[in-house]
Amino acid sequence: MLAQELAEELRGDPLDDLDSSDPTASDVAAECDLGLALLRGDAGADSQERCMQGLRIFCEHRDPRALPLLLPLLKESCPILRMSAVYALGRNPSPQAVEPLLGLLVSDDNGYVRKAVAWSLGNYPDAPILNPLIRSLQVDISAVRLWAASSLAEAGCTGPAKADPAAAQLLLSMRIDSEPAVRSNSAWALGRLYGELVEPRQQLVVESLLHSMLNDFESGVRDEARLALEQLEQPEVLERLQTLVEEGLLS
Repeated sequence: MLAQELAEELRGDPLDDLDSSDPTASDVAAECDLGLALLRGDAGADSQERCMQGLRIFCEHRDPRALPLLLPLLKESCPILRMSAVYALGRNPSPQAVEPLLGLLVSDDNGYVRKAVAWSLGNYPDAPILNPLIRSLQVDISAVRLWAASSLAEAGCTGPAKADPAAAQLLLSMRIDSEPAVRSNSAWALGRLYGELVEPRQQLVVESLLHSMLNDFESGVRDEARLALEQLEQPEVLERLQTLVEEGLLS
């Protein structure tokens, strides 16, 4: 399990590799009952392996009964258990989890745990996550910065008061971050936030995306910036893109 987690690539939802089939309600209920039993220690198997099996279930399914069993696992000495508990709390958000998750984002010495927190906080958009995520996007390792950018989009989409400071940091990161995947996610996030922004920030977002689309040295960033611009569905922006195509500056 540790090797599998450490081999994760930067991009992609950490939970995307879980079974995406549509189970019936009875199947889900049975699975959650099993997960609760595993986390309580009512089932057999090695303690850590049993706990991991239970956590995997709640990374996939939501059940409020799991919360009191998930929160204590944030203090486990094993970073894989902490990380898995964080992902489970991202799938099962609760106001009670906000403070301990923010604590881990700031103080946990394991980058994979902090990465998990940065992802999970995107499911807590109404909580006070804006400034902690901005700090992570400024100073943490690339894997954490990647998900901090995505989660800032979720936090900022709750209204202009949060969208503007989130956009300010994302604009900076899209311009200067050393990791192309972070710049790419920043472009995506700015596209998400555009509708919550007011002028002159909206125009600045458009100009910055255009600059990244034409000048970033990584094709993936250029493609993401172009996609973000196209998805704004603003006639004047689409017209500018068409002009760039006609002038041969854009294929």
